[in-house]
Amino acid sequence: MENTNFVELMRRKDFNPAVTYNQVQPLIKLTYAWMLIGLIVTTAVALITVNTPALLGMINSATLLITFVIQIGLVIVLTAAMPRLSPGLAASLFLAYSALTGFTLSVILLIYTTSAITTAFLATVALFGSLTFFAFTTQLDLSRWQNILFVALIGLVIAMIINFFLGSSLIDYVISLFGVLIFTGLTAVDTQKLKRLASSPEIQEDGTLRARVSIFMALELYLDFINLFLFILRLLGGGRR
Repeated sequence: MENTNFVELMRRKDFNPAVTYNQVQPLIKLTYAWMLIGLIVTTAVALITVNTPALLGMINSATLLITFVIQIGLVIVLTAAMPRLSPGLAASLFLAYSALTGFTLSVILLIYTTSAITTAFLATVALFGSLTFFAFTTQLDLSRWQNILFVALIGLVIAMIINFFLGSSLIDYVISLFGVLIFTGLTAVDTQKLKRLASSPEIQEDGTLRARVSIFMALELYLDFINLFLFILRLLGGGRR
């Protein structure tokens, strides 16, 4: 499929929602499989990092900044070049991003207690699961919220940058609360988007296209899950003394 067609496909909203489970199952199963693999890789790398003195010694402000820049670059490449990437290369880049995320997130294992991380993770799983069920069953068109949530996300990032210099605990709490709300909305929107894409005849008939879209959507849902977890963790607190 041509690049423009891929982009148009991702933006379309006219797919038939009245399709059978067997029709939408291939893309949905593949997407969540990739998302789960990404989360497993992230968790494994985070645990390996904090338990390996050589890797743990590499964690400093400069290294984390460089890693973060590389992560942003990988997201840009995956998002912009997905129509031209082979499924194998796209999967490799997604797993590389997941591994780098695990390295950067290993810091939270040093900052927060195991109890706080476990509670935040279970809360994220419960919320993500509830939102998934809601998005797959609701008759409401959630796509109308996409632009609003994107603008809110930009505002959230700006607020985080400002508070980095202010260091206000109250503002940090408000940011965390809004972060949870924003990624709650994005999770629902992206999940319904996956449902719509799964009903597309083009994706049902083209295995290569389906593989590309599954990785693209896995990345979106992975980012929703990770950010939802991080903001819930910040909201709950539980840092090490």
